[in-house]
Amino acid sequence: MATKTLEDLFYETLKDIYYAERKISKALPKMARGAQDAKLKQAFLTHKDETDGQIERLQQVFELIGKRARGKTCAAIEGILEEGEEILEEFKGTPALDAGLLAAAQAVEHYEISRYGTLVAWAKQLGLKDAVTLLEETLAEESKTDETLTALADSAVNMAAKKAA
Repeated sequence: MATKTLEDLFYETLKDIYYAERKISKALPKMARGAQDAKLKQAFLTHKDETDGQIERLQQVFELIGKRARGKTCAAIEGILEEGEEILEEFKGTPALDAGLLAAAQAVEHYEISRYGTLVAWAKQLGLKDAVTLLEETLAEESKTDETLTALADSAVNMAAKKAA
């Protein structure tokens, strides 16, 4: 059996997040349609556009390492998105729907932040300076989205869910 290297691990993790981003890009419009709060709808749509840019940056990273851009099934994101689907179905039309959608979206963001933080560290270790720049840009966007969602939760969404209780 061939020895696995950090380069191999970087590539496998890159395939994982590439798959995840593509799945997220497809899920965000559905989440936006389901959301009742106008600001939450807009946050999902804005992040859809950002996610499409993140996919393009990942494709650039694949090029930098001389590999074809391809995904590998990410069980973690499949599970998180499935939970979001369940919330959409189980809480449809209720005041708690937006709070649930927001929580599911933050679970996605936290997963992405973890993955991109790891990829940045490994790219630095591997001397992939251009990849570091691309991945850090995405990491910053993911962190900003998480902050935006937290602000929405604190300022309106969670209160609206509680008031109706």
